[in-house]
Amino acid sequence: QVQLVESGGGLVQPGRSLNLSCAASGSIFSIVQMGWYRQAPGKEREFIARVTGSGNTNYADSLEGRFTISNYNVDNTMYLQMNSLQPEDTAVYYCNALIRTSTSIIGTTNYWGRGTQVTVSS
Repeated sequence: QVQLVESGGGLVQPGRSLNLSCAASGSIFSIVQMGWYRQAPGKEREFIARVTGSGNTNYADSLEGRFTISNYNVDNTMYLQMNSLQPEDTAVYYCNALIRTSTSIIGTTNYWGRGTQVTVSS
């Protein structure tokens, strides 16, 4: 079993920052990549950023520059630094990971966290 647990969400005023974290635990042999997605009410889940074990990163074009993803080399924990937040950033933010488990090191499995709510409002 593998668990992804997000934290760090909350209510923040426009223009402020938040730092989300995602901790992966359980029967992990190795993590291929981790990423962040978000889903606003009434909208589809949207890609934010991903990072590989070697540190390569990809961002959604619209968010690069305001959002920064960290690697997960320390304690299998990844962060998302979000700056200059706006009301349109309000969403549930989800952690995603592609993992080789200790019970199946040949294949990979895609895991999702339960999400953390971010609300940007004055």
